[in-house]
Amino acid sequence: MKVIASSLRKGNVVEIDGHLYVVLTAQNFHPGKGTPVTQVDMRRISDGTKVSERWKTTEQVERAHVEEKEYDFLYEDGEGYHFMEPESYEQLTVSEDVVGDAKVHLRDGLRVWLKTYQEVAIAIELPQKVTVEVEETEPVVKGQTASSSYKPSTCTGGIRVMVPPHIGAGTRIVINTEDNSYVERAKD
Repeated sequence: MKVIASSLRKGNVVEIDGHLYVVLTAQNFHPGKGTPVTQVDMRRISDGTKVSERWKTTEQVERAHVEEKEYDFLYEDGEGYHFMEPESYEQLTVSEDVVGDAKVHLRDGLRVWLKTYQEVAIAIELPQKVTVEVEETEPVVKGQTASSSYKPSTCTGGIRVMVPPHIGAGTRIVINTEDNSYVERAKD
């Protein structure tokens, strides 16, 4: 199915010259003068090669038909990352190059969206927010204003997050998976 280039988002799969590519980033640029363009960084699914393309925002791009289903993360071993489809209990093994940076967020039982093309996983989509535990952070310094001062912390899985001064080690927090930013203290 053809779509305009400006509608491409992270995780979409496009077909160019018979090859499938998964979109890693897509940005629309509207210069003051000239034609607006869409800059897309992609990874070729067959061999993992990264490619950068630039299209006019109104140009038509072929979007591949990909199945998208929810899966629960089970475990990781030498073969890759194992996921289970919650309704049929079918298991799917996903290679590390497909999981990529998402691996730091994978926890036992985490529900993710896997995009498959001809029964092979080609892209993973994490939930927008996940709950992690702060493992270590700097102690609170008296006199700091709470409004703008954030301090570095290390969370479950080695994720680095800037947190407000009142957050201490052992606190569970909610973070945004897009950019690993602090959202709020977990309510559990």
